Amino acid sequence: MRLDEIELGHWGRRIGQTVETPVVIALRGTLGAGKSVLARAIGAGAGVRDTMPSPSYNLLLRYDTDTDVEVVHLDLYRLDTPDELWELGWSQLGADNEVVLIEWPERAGDLMPKDHWLIELTVPEDEPDLRDVEVHRVGHPPELTAFPLSVSTRG
Repeated sequence: MRLDEIELGHWGRRIGQTVETPVVIALRGTLGAGKSVLARAIGAGAGVRDTMPSPSYNLLLRYDTDTDVEVVHLDLYRLDTPDELWELGWSQLGADNEVVLIEWPERAGDLMPKDHWLIELTVPEDEPDLRDVEVHRVGHPPELTAFPLSVSTRG
């Protein structure tokens, strides 16, 4: 599926509004591919009213919502090894009311939760204002009814 930034935002808000918790959503793509745009949109849909800056330097930011959901946003770009995840409270992630958004999930290696959604964003060479979006279900995460596209299953 190919989306512009506005469509990506609308889609992300629908995900945040409809997703069942607990859920882990991994966002993979190069710098500038739209991972933070999508994370902010999902957070807004889940009820985050605060500004959601990229957690590049903090690595992990938590947001309360006007519902019972908590949004946890991680940016693992600056990790040197997956072992550093334990310092972030990695083992406590995925509480019953959490939407966990992980940018650069490949940095977590084998420590990624076995059940999660992987959304891959790429910038097409021929249309740099658009994003190609692929969604993969890994394991058995809760259903995401907001997806208007085909979903592949991994693991």
